[in-house]
Amino acid sequence: MSSPKEILLNAFNMNCVGHINHGLWTHPRDRSDEYNRLDYWTSLAATLERGLFDGLFLADIVGVYDVYQQSVDLTLKESIQLPVNDPLMLVSAMAAVTNGLGFGVTVNVHAEEPYIFARRMSTLDHLTEGRIGWNIVTGYLDSAARAVGQAALGEHDTRYDRADECLDLLYALWEGSWDDEAVIRDRQARVYADPQHVRKIKHEGKYYRADGYHLSEPSRQRTPVLYQAGTSGRGQQFAARHAECVFISSPDTNVARAASRSIRQGAVAQGRRAEDIRIFAGITVVVDRTEKAAQEKYEDYVRYASPEAGLAHFSAGTGIDFSQYELDEPITYGKGNFVQTSVDLARERGWTKRSILSGMELGGRYPLIIGSPEQVADALETWIDNGEVDGFNLARTVTPESYEDFIDLVVPVLQQRGRYKTAYGEGSLRKRLFGEGNRLPDRHTGATFRHGRSAEIPA
Repeated sequence: MSSPKEILLNAFNMNCVGHINHGLWTHPRDRSDEYNRLDYWTSLAATLERGLFDGLFLADIVGVYDVYQQSVDLTLKESIQLPVNDPLMLVSAMAAVTNGLGFGVTVNVHAEEPYIFARRMSTLDHLTEGRIGWNIVTGYLDSAARAVGQAALGEHDTRYDRADECLDLLYALWEGSWDDEAVIRDRQARVYADPQHVRKIKHEGKYYRADGYHLSEPSRQRTPVLYQAGTSGRGQQFAARHAECVFISSPDTNVARAASRSIRQGAVAQGRRAEDIRIFAGITVVVDRTEKAAQEKYEDYVRYASPEAGLAHFSAGTGIDFSQYELDEPITYGKGNFVQTSVDLARERGWTKRSILSGMELGGRYPLIIGSPEQVADALETWIDNGEVDGFNLARTVTPESYEDFIDLVVPVLQQRGRYKTAYGEGSLRKRLFGEGNRLPDRHTGATFRHGRSAEIPA
């Protein structure tokens, strides 16, 4: 009889005040308004390491939520991911106070010059000793496009076409510019790196051009662990080729199972293995020592949460100004450049303003688990077994207590059941997630960009 699958766990956070469960910054025990203090993040990292979290997954946006009421007024009042600071700046400090915790940072592929970005990620892979991952996003906010001088966001599928080419260039830099034998560090011969093992990368594509050497020597992972969150048709095609970890936002285990199977089938069609993808579901947990205490804690949180702020966040994701609709008025869900899976799900289920708000009592849209440690563990196991996911992105409520509660109450139960590790494994983040090597496996498309192997670059 096979042993039960161990649950993977990321803390889901953002370098801002309000992230997913909006309004809870007003709770007297919440410390999220200290997000711009370094000790806030180093303390959180140490807490997560104590709980043996696989990673801290940091979301990011480079625009503002200005669809609801056609303004940023509520966004500013409730701090709905505004203000928001750079996530990459946090990693070095948190890495310095931890040894096993991984870091997944969100960077918009269209907001960075690939050549410069390649060095930034290699630097973090060196400084974390191989604990860095990149959440690849293509953006969905017109406000972000306008802020950098563009008329509007590019068409949805075209953004992924451009991202495909960007990854090809990044693979060439990370995997192909320096051989492992390049760095000699021979003091007597006065040779740090052997020129015969370092080569210039020349790329002439539809969206990018580059002619230069990667500026960093090979890091432990070379390519960071690749996360991706798009589950639209085109997003899944992108994930099938590139992603190692996929983040899904599913309302229940049935939707999660369908998404998980589709994602894995796509990877297999690309010559990869189903187990080459780790799937994380977004989830919110309110736990206490008893079911009654957990319910009371939830009711306390609800008094401070803002469902309307959650609705404003959802407006930005769908491109629909829900403020113009009555509570039970039918809503027109069209196609657009937004989070297409959210739009499709809302259309399929006929969500009205009232039904959306009813699911956002804590100011957020993720599935909610409330209960004792045993009840929470039961629910998480159901998601793993029936939803066919590998783990969770655990959204914060009142911070840092929501993570502390989970670590102190739920983790021991999962460990007793053989569902959660009791120590960090050896090696890089990639090795611990997949149980293989530190580098991309040979069957991943990025491996084709290594010297001596021919890369197939899409036209």
